[in-house]
Amino acid sequence: MSPQTQRIQFAHGFRGSLTLPGDKSISHRYAMLAGLAEGTSHLSNFSTGADPHSTLACMEALGAQVVRTEERTVTITGVGGSFRQPTAPLDCGNSGSTMRMLSGLIAPHPHTFTLIGDASLSQRPMERIRKPLEQFFAGGQGSINLSDGHAPVVIHGGPLSGMSFDALIPSAQVKTAVLFAGLQATGLTTLTEKIRTRDHTEHALRAFGAALTRSGETLSISGPQTLHAINATVPGDLSSAAFFLCAALLFPDSHLVLDALGMNPTRAALLDVVTALGARMKVLSVEEQHGELIGTIQVNADPVPRSRSQQPLEISGALTAQLIDELPILAAIAPYTASGIRVRDAKELRVKESDRIDLIARNLRAMGATLTEVEDGLDVPGNQRLHGAEIDAGGDHRIAMAFAVAALRAHGDSLILGAEHAAVSFPEFFTHLNTLSLR
Repeated sequence: MSPQTQRIQFAHGFRGSLTLPGDKSISHRYAMLAGLAEGTSHLSNFSTGADPHSTLACMEALGAQVVRTEERTVTITGVGGSFRQPTAPLDCGNSGSTMRMLSGLIAPHPHTFTLIGDASLSQRPMERIRKPLEQFFAGGQGSINLSDGHAPVVIHGGPLSGMSFDALIPSAQVKTAVLFAGLQATGLTTLTEKIRTRDHTEHALRAFGAALTRSGETLSISGPQTLHAINATVPGDLSSAAFFLCAALLFPDSHLVLDALGMNPTRAALLDVVTALGARMKVLSVEEQHGELIGTIQVNADPVPRSRSQQPLEISGALTAQLIDELPILAAIAPYTASGIRVRDAKELRVKESDRIDLIARNLRAMGATLTEVEDGLDVPGNQRLHGAEIDAGGDHRIAMAFAVAALRAHGDSLILGAEHAAVSFPEFFTHLNTLSLR
C-alpha cells in the first residue's frame, strides 16, 4: 500500500443512506467453503476489503476457480473435497481470519502447506489454533509447526479423527478452524465455548449442506461430510456499519439509513450499545437468507442529552467478546458521550493488527482527552471537548477509521496518518464518510 494521509474537518451534521459492502466474516467463510465444495457457487455483495480477497487468492492457489464477474460478485468452482498441493506459500496478507480458519480447512489434506502474512500478521498469536488442530491428527500422521508461536504456519496435512475441545479463549476464528477440520475428520468432533462467539460459521456450514448441532455451550459435527455449492448474497458488514452508527451519535440532527445490513443476533450487541449511548433506532425491514438476518435500519441521535451524573457504560465479560471488533470506534467516540465508557476483559485487543488499547489511548490523548489505560481495557470519561490532531493509525484499519469518525467533532482539522490501511476491510470508507458528513 502507498502511504496516505486523510484530512478530516469538523462537521456540523451527519445525514444520508448507505448500502455497505458484504460482511467480511461471512465473505471469508463462504469463500472457503465454496472452494472446498462440489459445484459452482455464486456470491453477490462479496466484501470489497483486502482481507477476504486474500482468502480468494488462497482458494485459487488450492485449486478452486475464482471469477469476479462484476462489482462485488464472485463465482467459485470448488475442488469437490480435494485441495491440491500449492506451488508457493499461501499468502494471507494482513488477514488473521484467513490464516487461522484456513488452517483448519486444509489440515486434512495430504500435502504440505505454508501460510505466510505481512509483518503485522506475522506477529499475531497462532498457538491458539495449533493446539486444537494437532489433537485431530490420527497416529501422528500430521503436524503444525510455528515460528515462536507465530507465522509462518507450516501444516503437514493428514487424516483426522474427531475429538473434543474446550475453547478457553472466546474466538470465532478458532471455533471455525475446529469445525472446518471436524467437517472432514472421521467421527464426532465437539467444541464447547463458555462465552458464545458469532455464529456465522454454523450458518455457513448449514448453507453448504453440512449437518451440525448445538446443545447449550457445545457444538457437535460428524465427518466426513460433502459440501454443495450455493447462490448467496452476503449481508452488509455490521462491523463497518459501526463507524457510521457511531458518527450518527455525534450529531443531534443526524439521520442515517443503512440498507441490506447483516443483523445476526450474535452481533446485535452493537445495536444495543449504540442505543444505550443515545441512538434512536428503527428496523424498517428484515428477512432471513441462509440463516443470516438482513435488514434496513434507520438511526437518529437522541435529541435529549443524558444526565451527567450517569455511570459510564460498562463493556466487559461476554459483551466484550461480542464487540471485540467494534471496541475501537466505541472507545474513540466515548469522550463525546454523556456518560463515557468503561472497557474491561479486552486484553485480546493488544494482539490484533496492533496493540489497539495502546493506540486508542495515545490518539485520544493527542486529541486532548483524559482517560485511564489498564492492561485489559480503558476508562474514557464523557462530556469532553477534543481538538484536531495527527492520528497514528499504527498500520491498523480499525484505528484509522475510528479516529476519522472521532475527528468529525474535534475542533480543528485532524490528519489520519496511515489512512490507506482502511482498505484492508473497507476501501470505500473515506468516500462514504465525506459524503454523509455535513460541512
